[in-house]
Amino acid sequence: MTDLQIRPGVAGRTTSGSATRPGLLLALLLCGQFMAILDVSIVNVAVPTIRTDLHASGAALQLVIAGYTIAYAVLLITGARLGARYGYSRLFQLGLAAFTAASLACGLAPATGWLIAFRLLQGAGSALMVPQVMSLVQQTFTGAARTRALGLYSAVLAGGLAVGQVLGGLLVSADLFGTGWRPVFLVNVPIGLTLLAAGARLLPSLPGDRERGFDLPGLVVLGAALGLLVVPLVLGRELGWPAWGWVMLAAGTALFGLFAVVERRIARRGGQPLITGRVLRAAGLRPAAGAIFMIMAAFAGFLFAFALHQQSGLGHSALRAGLCSAPVALGFGFSSLHWQRLPGRLHGVLPLLGALLLAPGYLLLGVLLGGGAEIGPAALVLMAGLGLVAGCSYSPLFARALGGVAPADAADASGVMVTVVQLGQVVGVAVLGSVFLGGVDLPAAAGDSGHALLVTTAAIAGIVGLGAAFAARTRPTAG
Repeated sequence: MTDLQIRPGVAGRTTSGSATRPGLLLALLLCGQFMAILDVSIVNVAVPTIRTDLHASGAALQLVIAGYTIAYAVLLITGARLGARYGYSRLFQLGLAAFTAASLACGLAPATGWLIAFRLLQGAGSALMVPQVMSLVQQTFTGAARTRALGLYSAVLAGGLAVGQVLGGLLVSADLFGTGWRPVFLVNVPIGLTLLAAGARLLPSLPGDRERGFDLPGLVVLGAALGLLVVPLVLGRELGWPAWGWVMLAAGTALFGLFAVVERRIARRGGQPLITGRVLRAAGLRPAAGAIFMIMAAFAGFLFAFALHQQSGLGHSALRAGLCSAPVALGFGFSSLHWQRLPGRLHGVLPLLGALLLAPGYLLLGVLLGGGAEIGPAALVLMAGLGLVAGCSYSPLFARALGGVAPADAADASGVMVTVVQLGQVVGVAVLGSVFLGGVDLPAAAGDSGHALLVTTAAIAGIVGLGAAFAARTRPTAG
């Protein structure tokens, strides 16, 4: 990463370490991001041992898994605004410290109720930390260095989801010192402490803007809207989509409308709204965000349904399921890093071309596995190809989304985009998971599970088709 360069004019406001070693600075930021993504999926494979050890009910286990995602998604934009007000580096360190402490508490939790509470705190810590990653990248890197940093960021997003399942399976299977499920949380502690020490030396000293308005009404309304959206999406499938879930979704939609009214009123009064119209009007942000939402929904939903098919249809272990999912994540990460090496004449069409290729690719994979066949070399190669294509679409889209955003708006734009990515994953798992589970009662015969996977990949093809429509409206931005 020696080609990474600090933005001109920022080096004078940084520690000497970050100014002279931008690669280490980026590694620090992305390690924090990786831990946050990892904890979305690492707990899934530990659920059976948590149930046995803590005598947890099904509803409690759902909250152990979903509590992190709920707090994380709801508080992301709040975390971005706090970073702009009090300093990105300070909030990164604060969020990392909270995440690390909550991970320790989760690993030592004596009962299910405590574990649920600590998972919520862990998600809140991630929400403080994660938006600062993108804001610091926007503030400290420029040109080709920023594009490469965004490619690495995309690789981390893809890798974290897949690695979480593999690492979780390894840690639970190892049963280190008879601790069962607890290492899936405790593994974050030494890493977090190391990152905190490194952050004290490497993070740039970018002061926050204390005069910037906090927009408490906007924060409250948006937080409530996101909560009303995310909670039923996360819990509704397991609970059979109860009536209260649909009421919450309707109320959340209404609150998004109220949020727009509140923000316009604050802007008319000369205040500083949580999300300014200037950010939303930035060149390419809205269509790129729409395309990214669809691609991430398809990606996360596929990984979820594919894992269910393997474990409950084909009888694979959690570790084997994670390893079979690795090709799509590795392909995504590789192309996120190296798409710029493709001929320049292709760069302008990559987002649209990638989305258009994903639709038949997912459908072909469904056909290959739809009869309940084992996952052979052809399926693994196809999944790697799907990951490559997805990365070639996603990474240029992310660059286009943020390329027209002024540095002063980096925090707000980062909060918006990170929330879009997270909501895409939540919606993808909820919707596509429901499609898969609506077609089969698990555990099931391999053929029945394979048919449900085929139906799911057809739905995925429709989702990425919508993503292609958004991608067609984006244009390359100058580096």
